[in-house]
Amino acid sequence: MYLITVFGNLLLILAVSSDSHLHTPMYFFLANLSFADICFTSTTVPKMLINIQTQNKVITYEGCLIQMYFFLLFSGLDVFLLTVMAYDRFVAICHPLQYMVIMNPWLCGLLVLVTWGTIVSLFYCTSLGLYFSSAATQSSHSGAVASVMYTVVTPMLNPFIYSLRNKDIKKALMRFLGIAALKG
Repeated sequence: MYLITVFGNLLLILAVSSDSHLHTPMYFFLANLSFADICFTSTTVPKMLINIQTQNKVITYEGCLIQMYFFLLFSGLDVFLLTVMAYDRFVAICHPLQYMVIMNPWLCGLLVLVTWGTIVSLFYCTSLGLYFSSAATQSSHSGAVASVMYTVVTPMLNPFIYSLRNKDIKKALMRFLGIAALKG
């Protein structure tokens, strides 16, 4: 599942960056979401796989803090990118004639920059406190199942959800992979 997540999101990033037809705000944000999903799953899944393989569930305090830092960073980035993507679709639907003027490259870059600005100040303080205060009240099995669903399954499905029903992405993927040349 981890490899599908990484390769699926990486393939989406490569398709968007290699096809000039996809250099629009919607696909710019989608490529950033794919990058965030790769980073998000990479903060926890490799350690989880090592723990499963070695049957050793020990993590140092520093390792835990670093993992929590990046986990919260990239999960928050996902949330804000989804919000920016919703705004992009709102503008496209409600103001279609002004869409390219409103969602210019400068604004798109600014929205991604504001999203990063790294999320740290708004999301971190409250999330970190909430996470540590509620950790003792959940059962370990239900928490583990919820963690796997959130950290592995959702980022794995995002490339499929956002791309398989999209003709432009399918065409770009075929061009990128050279399948269009084989079809004739």
